Amino acid sequence: MKKLPLVTAMCAVIALAGCNKEEASVKKELVLETSEQKVSYLIGQNLGSNMGQDKFELDMDAMVAGLEEGLAGKESRISEEDARAVMMAFQAEQRAKMEAAQQEEAQKTLAEAQAFLAENATKEGVVQTESGLQYKELKAGDGATPTASDTVVVHYSGTLLDGTEFDSSHKRGKPAEFMVGALIPGWVEALQLMQVGDEWELYVPADLAYGPGGTPNIPGNSTLIFKMELLDIKAKEAPAEAK
Repeated sequence: MKKLPLVTAMCAVIALAGCNKEEASVKKELVLETSEQKVSYLIGQNLGSNMGQDKFELDMDAMVAGLEEGLAGKESRISEEDARAVMMAFQAEQRAKMEAAQQEEAQKTLAEAQAFLAENATKEGVVQTESGLQYKELKAGDGATPTASDTVVVHYSGTLLDGTEFDSSHKRGKPAEFMVGALIPGWVEALQLMQVGDEWELYVPADLAYGPGGTPNIPGNSTLIFKMELLDIKAKEAPAEAK
């Protein structure tokens, strides 16, 4: 029989430290001196932490039996076909739980964002456009205004509503260059309203940013706050002359 996926098979390691019922009452103090002991502990601790995050309850008796019989080289009590079906169902259930949790969190984030934007729109100096984009002028420039086909040079920082910074050109030590039309809708709109030299604070609703899907470091339905300074518009290269 083929082995189950590594993560599934290794889940049994969590029970190693005290799974033997006969020894449970005289459990010895854990010693982590050798490399083998330390690696074994780290594997178990990591797996235990992951299973805890998944909120999966292990049947320790069944787990210990599987571990002991596997170490003894015994044939699995569950056929390969059944094992595959069981694990596929388990993985589908875990995915469904994760998606439900993400959707719940996204709805909570959306409600908080809507409340923030409604209040923010009433503040002095804040302008709201027809799309729902909000901005506040921090510094006025008098340069040109870019179009969607222009490449701009900007300094910016982006934060979530709780103040968590997810991006910053300042921390990278140099301005960023972007083609206006390739950016999130909120930036595309804002940049075509700005002049070179302007510095604005943008309040970008989720539908003008990364939507319900979010990104690895931006939760779904997040309204984003950017401080952005338009430094320059890159000169367009003249078309090459025909020879």
